[in-house]
Amino acid sequence: MKIKRLLTVFGLLVCVSLSSQNKQLLFGFAEMPNTLMVNPGAETNFKYHAGIPGLSGFSFNIGSSEMKISDLFLKDNTAFNAKFENLTEKLTNRDFLTVNAQIDILNGGYRLDEKTYLSFGMYQELDAIAYYPKDIAELLYYGNQPFLHKTIHFSDLKFRGEILGVIHAGISYKYNKKLNIGGRFKLYSGSVYASSRRNAGTFNTNTGTNNIYQHNLTNVNVRAFSSGLFGENDNLNVNLKDVIGNTILSKNIGVGVDLGFTYHYSPQIEFTGSILDVGFVSYSKNNKNISISGSHEFEGINLLFDSNNSNYWSDLEADLKANVPEETDEESFTVWRPIKLNGGVRYSFGRARTSKECYDETYKDYYNNSVGLQLFAITRPLSTQIAATLFLEKNIGENFHAKFTYTVDDFSMSNIGVGVSTQIGIVQMYGLVGNVFKLSDLTEAATASLQFGFNLIFD
Repeated sequence: MKIKRLLTVFGLLVCVSLSSQNKQLLFGFAEMPNTLMVNPGAETNFKYHAGIPGLSGFSFNIGSSEMKISDLFLKDNTAFNAKFENLTEKLTNRDFLTVNAQIDILNGGYRLDEKTYLSFGMYQELDAIAYYPKDIAELLYYGNQPFLHKTIHFSDLKFRGEILGVIHAGISYKYNKKLNIGGRFKLYSGSVYASSRRNAGTFNTNTGTNNIYQHNLTNVNVRAFSSGLFGENDNLNVNLKDVIGNTILSKNIGVGVDLGFTYHYSPQIEFTGSILDVGFVSYSKNNKNISISGSHEFEGINLLFDSNNSNYWSDLEADLKANVPEETDEESFTVWRPIKLNGGVRYSFGRARTSKECYDETYKDYYNNSVGLQLFAITRPLSTQIAATLFLEKNIGENFHAKFTYTVDDFSMSNIGVGVSTQIGIVQMYGLVGNVFKLSDLTEAATASLQFGFNLIFD
């Protein structure tokens, strides 16, 4: 495996990685069963539910911490190279691209008794993040000359991506009239994984003695781990059928838990919180890992026009391999899942209405309006990403609900979201859209999100 394959994997992740995992519209919204996936301690008041296979829940978010599509593709008579150079100039090594897409394959639930609601299902998830290695990218684009005497750090190379399936079962339990708690157990089936982080070492170019430039690789230690990406002869080999099949049952197995609660300080003031995906996946099948380490000082190719030696490039490659060797292995490795935290406070007001089912333990008053604050955080390789959301939720009649959000995060300072939910008979439908004011021109949007689903609800 060559170092260019490592860069290929990084480039692949960057090309597909555009989003965030914050589900601020779904968290605590409209008593839908899908809210149990972001807070297993959410309250429910129906007897059971069944998600429509493949349609009970789907989410996909697009976003970038600094870049918009128009930065590169806006028709303004500016050359593409100039646009690219302007964009790379404003990006830093803390800017990133991420993706999270999730689809429910199965989702259902059943009320065991007045206090206890069980839920279960399976979903497939794609999650990835890639940080922009500013110095490395500019070195590859501009070459050595503009970067004389500047140190390039390999520690800027950070990316992580995986595709996996999750089988889960959870319980929501009414501990008393004020407190509802819940938990969810997850069995992970890893399909595709790639990551590189905690790299070290530097590269710099100085004026040479025997040639124009002198290059220095110092204390290089770069490692990358992968599973399900490479076939025979170290060739990139991703088969869609195998990727999907391995999300259902593979030898890359892991476990995790979600925990959550809902607490009523008073009939009108409510606190909620959850911690999701506290777990790991152990990858032991179809692994291919790369390690590059060492130090070396060289002055490139010095053309001597020696008829007995014309293999200058081969000699240089052999010299680099000898001093900065590359090793590959198929060893197993274990990775932790990105942990998500959700928290919220809600104040309800307006005309009160009662729950649809008057269970002794779950009976409570509902209000037509509520406002509140939600916080979200997710662990990432460089730093924890945080978002804050203000929301207004309004019930229009018994079966139509709307939620409006204003979110501040790494992607935008003005993200307005709208969510609607309605129930016709036993069919519940919902749609949630983020950054709605940018929908008319997504090329100018730093972030956008879409979630929708269909459920059968039995009261």
